Order: sequence, then C-alpha cells, then structure tokens
Amino acid sequence: MDDFFQFENEEQRGRLLARAEKVAMSALQSYNLQWVGIRFIGLSDTITYQIRTNLEETYLLRIHSDRWSRNEIESELQFLDVLIATGITVPTGVVASNGLRVMKIDTDRGFRSPYVTIMRWMDGEHVIDKLTEVQAFQVGAMIAGLHEAAIGFDWPSAFTRPTWGIDSYRTAVAKLERYSETFMSEVSWALYQRAAEKVLSELNAMTAHDGSYGLIHADLHLGNIVFAGQCPQPIDFGRCGFGYFLYDLAAVMLSLVPKQRYKVIEGYKSVRKLESDFIRTLECFFIMIMMENYSHHASNPRETDGLKGEQIYALAYIHAFLNGSSFLLNVVQPVD
Repeated sequence: MDDFFQFENEEQRGRLLARAEKVAMSALQSYNLQWVGIRFIGLSDTITYQIRTNLEETYLLRIHSDRWSRNEIESELQFLDVLIATGITVPTGVVASNGLRVMKIDTDRGFRSPYVTIMRWMDGEHVIDKLTEVQAFQVGAMIAGLHEAAIGFDWPSAFTRPTWGIDSYRTAVAKLERYSETFMSEVSWALYQRAAEKVLSELNAMTAHDGSYGLIHADLHLGNIVFAGQCPQPIDFGRCGFGYFLYDLAAVMLSLVPKQRYKVIEGYKSVRKLESDFIRTLECFFIMIMMENYSHHASNPRETDGLKGEQIYALAYIHAFLNGSSFLLNVVQPVD
C-alpha cells in the first residue's frame, strides 16, 4: 500500500492532487454543510481547500499527510479546544454527521486512505510585508498568551503530539544534507554542519521546566498569523507539539527586522517573564528553525531558486552564530 502523499516529480504531484480533489469531494458528503464552492489552497504537510456554503460561511478542509495518526490529529483539536476555553481565538474543528471530527476517507486503490478534518475559517489579514511596531508588540503578547494557556493544560493520557527538539532536528539536518548540493556549495555546507553541531550542543545543555517547556505551536511564522484589526490570531496548528516556548518566539523572528524583533520581545515580556540569557537561546532556535525550514523545502525543485537566493542572508546569520556575535537585534550584512 503506497502513501497517499507519495510524489517525487511533477507528474506524480498532479496525480496526488487529482486523488486529493476526489477525497475532498467525498469528505464533504460526511458533513452537514450546504457547500457551493471549493477552492484549492495549497500542498504542504496537508492539502488544503477553502469551502464556501450557501449561508456565506467559510471553512478549511485539510487532507492530512500519512505521517499523522488519528490520535495525533485528535490531540491537535483537543489543544485547540483548551485554547478556546481560555478565551484565545483559534480555528475550531467541525463535527461530521457521525459525530467525529477526524474522518478517514477512501481513495484510489493501492493508496492509504487519508484522514480529513474541516475547520472553521479564521477571517483576518496577513501582514507579512507590512507589520507595524504596534502589531509586532501584539504578536509577542499573543505568543506569550498561548504559552500561558499551554502551561495550564492538563492533557489526557491518550494525548499524542510530536516533540520538537534534538531528535527531530537531527532528522531535519540529515535530510538537508541529502539535498544541500542543489542550492549551496560544499564550503557553505561545511558551515551549516558546524552550526548544526553548535545548535545540538546548546540544545543538550538546556534544562526543561514548566516555565520554559510545554505545548507549542511550532510553526508560528507570520504566514500563520492573521490580524483582526490590531489583534493577531494564530492559525494552522498542524505542527503543534512539545518543545521549548522560545522555539515559538524564535520562529516569528526569521522574517522580521531587528526593530520588529525587539517589539515582539517587548510584547512577550509584557505577559511572561524571560530568563536573563534568552537572546542567546533565541538565536540558537533561530538557526535551528532556519535549517529546518530549508530541510522542509529542499526536496521541492520549485523551491530551489528561492533557496539559492536566500543563502547570502542565511550564511551571514550562520557566520555570526559560529563567531558568537549576537545578531537577533542587530543588522547583519549579507555574505557574498
């Protein structure tokens, strides 16, 4: 039996999306939604569609990759339930006609049947290229609020989500090594390896406790934050799991300039206290996440040119990290 998400070239990608469309149409029959429109959004860890109904309601249909079990997806929805109960606005799962929120949908013969969920759509505006300092402060406060809520979550014994730490990072680096030659030189990869060793060393030295470690979003870049007015709201918890809270805070930093990063930190500190050496820890997670992101995209030929173009910036951060020069709140010059 082949993985539903299996594809290695454009032809196989097209076949996957054809299977996915049939699965999405089949899944909709299991929900009491008078839908009138379906629009493909994207293919990543999930295949997503926007669903519109005759009541002018909007939903998000997700086809989950084979790596996620039913229990893991259910646990994500449970975490969202807890956040909603604390007053945080996040997506909510829709119950199907049979009372379940995670549906297994039949597909073409020879492929594993994928799990499907439908979420209520989160209205809001993305501000990826125009984040104000006020909004940056609010993003930091929002992230801290998520972590405060997570600390209070007493998860059930069956709760299952991944851990983002040493083992997952090693896996990401191993994949990155396999594809590194497609977008960087051997000299550059040697620097990446040194940086990875330093990240692993610092991760190994960290001490997890209730105030620093718990359930995190784990993919909190600006693309997963929408604004309702001046209020930032997190979306796409598909990668949520256990990890250091500063991992979340570092994730949003990658696409920001130093002034914006400072305001995010100030916003976070307005809700939660940070330890004295938090900048160094954030920089470690910054490099870790940057490499994980490249690992995720490296196998996609559509991403190769973009990855090549980013290396003058990535290597600048890696040089600073290896030299022990703080870079998070300072402008770093690109490396030729």
